[in-house]
Amino acid sequence: MKQIIQNMKTGETILEDVPAPFVRAGHLLIQASRSLVSLGTERMLVEFGNASLIQKARQQPDKVKMVLDKIRSDGVLPTLEAVFNKLNQPLPLGYCNVGRVIEVGAGVTEFQIGDRVASNGPHAELVCVPQKLCARIPDNVSDDDASFTVIGSIGLQGIRLLQPTFGETVVIIGLGLIGLISAQILKANGCRVIGFDFDQSKVELANSLGVIAVNPAGGTDQVKFVEELTSGIGADAVLITASAKTNEIISQAARMSRKRGRVVLVGVIGLELSRAEFYEKELTFQVSCSYGPGRYDEQYEQRGHDYPIGFVRWTEKRNFEAILNAISSRQLDVGRLITERVPLAEYGTIYDSIGKSASIASLLLYDDVVNTNTSVIIDSRSFGSSKGVVAIIGAGNFTSATVLPALKPLKAKLKYIVSAGGLTASTLAKRAGVAIATTDYREVLSDNDVDLVMITTRHNLHAPMVIDALKAGKNVFVEKPLCLNKEELAEIERVYLAPCPLPLTPTLTVGFNRRFAPFAQKMKSLLGQGVVNIVTTMNAGFIPANSWVHDLEVGGGRIIGEACHFIDLCNYLTGSRVVAVCMNALGTAPQENSDNVSIVLRYANGSNAVINYFANGSKAYSKERVEVHSQERSLIMDNWRILEGHGFKGFSHVKGKQDKGHADQFRLLLERIISGGEPLIPFDDIINTTMASFAAITSLKEGRWVEISEI
Repeated sequence: MKQIIQNMKTGETILEDVPAPFVRAGHLLIQASRSLVSLGTERMLVEFGNASLIQKARQQPDKVKMVLDKIRSDGVLPTLEAVFNKLNQPLPLGYCNVGRVIEVGAGVTEFQIGDRVASNGPHAELVCVPQKLCARIPDNVSDDDASFTVIGSIGLQGIRLLQPTFGETVVIIGLGLIGLISAQILKANGCRVIGFDFDQSKVELANSLGVIAVNPAGGTDQVKFVEELTSGIGADAVLITASAKTNEIISQAARMSRKRGRVVLVGVIGLELSRAEFYEKELTFQVSCSYGPGRYDEQYEQRGHDYPIGFVRWTEKRNFEAILNAISSRQLDVGRLITERVPLAEYGTIYDSIGKSASIASLLLYDDVVNTNTSVIIDSRSFGSSKGVVAIIGAGNFTSATVLPALKPLKAKLKYIVSAGGLTASTLAKRAGVAIATTDYREVLSDNDVDLVMITTRHNLHAPMVIDALKAGKNVFVEKPLCLNKEELAEIERVYLAPCPLPLTPTLTVGFNRRFAPFAQKMKSLLGQGVVNIVTTMNAGFIPANSWVHDLEVGGGRIIGEACHFIDLCNYLTGSRVVAVCMNALGTAPQENSDNVSIVLRYANGSNAVINYFANGSKAYSKERVEVHSQERSLIMDNWRILEGHGFKGFSHVKGKQDKGHADQFRLLLERIISGGEPLIPFDDIINTTMASFAAITSLKEGRWVEISEI
């Protein structure tokens, strides 16, 4: 299928061939008929993509600080690699899609095949959208008109925050698409609407819709104009839908407001507020967030957990429905806002002139017949009977920034890359020379060419995919964690240890890469035999509470999901296995998914280890640090860049490029797959590390030491 994307590095807007998305639980698969180009939002993205690196940095000073912190902790080269990898990721354009449902995912109850729906899907022939971000279109509303649903909801949400009442005077600054829709909604609400814009054609259109619209370019003083129309009182409310970098707009909004007036920002402007202007009138100011309550809430959008209507009357989905009802009842006339209708194949006529034309609303038209193949062949080469053929399931940041760069110098035979949406798989396949991009991982499992399946998806998918791949007779590499609970672990053990009818028993490797890092190998060789004390610190960094990583059902929390790395490293350095675990968390009421913890490990050979996993440290400080003490000797490893030795004959320190072991791990793994040999990490070690992470959570909940034998 075809999809429009933005290359954030080059600024190029591309119509890309991508695999058709695979419908997921709680989602709809929709064949598009129309999508609306949001000229304001998409113009900003295109302009950002076309900007130089220096210009991009100036536009995002907060990101520059993050880059500088990373340089101080990790070094210049790893930081540059991370920055360029981020810029290389494609950005899907569009969020106003209309089409017909062709497939429904498990758990969908509100829609059925054949329904016409409006959604926030991108500019693509096929889109997979959560049901809470879709709304059924009334029969008397055309696809053209329905394409205004989502962008209309943005204006509607701003108005809901404005809380206008019948008879009030409301000023709209910026008469673009959202401004013109908002003006009609306010008129329908019984308000007198004043509008300002520097585009005369938009001013004339607004006047025809009953708005008192003015072009300030003619010399009109906007503040005085509002004061005169309101007999010196000022506007009851101001809705800012403009996009400009100047601070003058927010100042004008304050000065034209009445005492205790309201100002709501929907657009993007400079926000250096004058305290005096807001203080003297006791003005309220609020920034509106997208389509309404539920936006960016994974529980609502992805899991379909609705907000009770008695407590949250207008969610984003209900706002969608309100806009569609307004169009259906003719309270909202959006047909007059359409400037052009362009076939998808001719998308360039819109994007080549974006920011230059006087267009208000541009519609993309889609063909009735669409390629629904879930795979796209990037390179038709044959893999024949060669060994070591690899398929990667998951095309996120870890695959892009770590896996593919590590596999490139190894000349790995990459046949597949899989992603749920298809776009990232297609983009990475072209960049890395992967033969096939697909959205159906079952195709990988049924392909006899594939020797190794690498799983880099979200954590909740690890266990089921590992089990499916092992049953299919594939060697498996899965990025940590192996699984999220004891039941999944038991099933993996059962499948892995079951008698195998194949000539070669599949192997299982978990991405515990730290044990393969050159400094870890050096530490192991220096320590020799004997019991050790280990103190490790992971300055993991803050992740917002609403991130999927903290979701115990999806990410498993950061201890199971990430700290397992260092449990395995301690196992490797001690040469033993954990027998008991005790974990304590920061705060008086620690949570199961806490990410500020200290974990104490007791080993079978008498060694002890402490893992301090903290999320409240400075980003400028080293991210990882390991101290090992044994036989009146000490080793100190700092961020995989410096290793110091005290009390060792012939060794004092060594420095090098940051290397966390990924390259050597993948090199050794491919060698095993091609030439055979023992598993890269003993299966019993993998099980012990995983059980230790579960024991840590049990210890925190029950406030005691937990024996591994209890798990």
